[in-house]
Amino acid sequence: MYDSHRIAAEMHDIAAHAHRAAAERRDKQDHLTGHELSRQALEHSRKAHEQSVEAHEKTVAAPPA
Repeated sequence: MYDSHRIAAEMHDIAAHAHRAAAERRDKQDHLTGHELSRQALEHSRKAHEQSVEAHEKTVAAPPA
């Protein structure tokens, strides 16, 4: 159960890093690369969200200890 939450947290960290990288490229006026990095960051965010939902569902479905 906690492994699912750890994986979700790691995926959120990856998404946040991708968003920062995209912002940095845009700040450097590299809009095409910034756009591609933004697209990748969005995809990482979607996957992180899916993992979070899955982790939550596992937690709710787990019998009380």
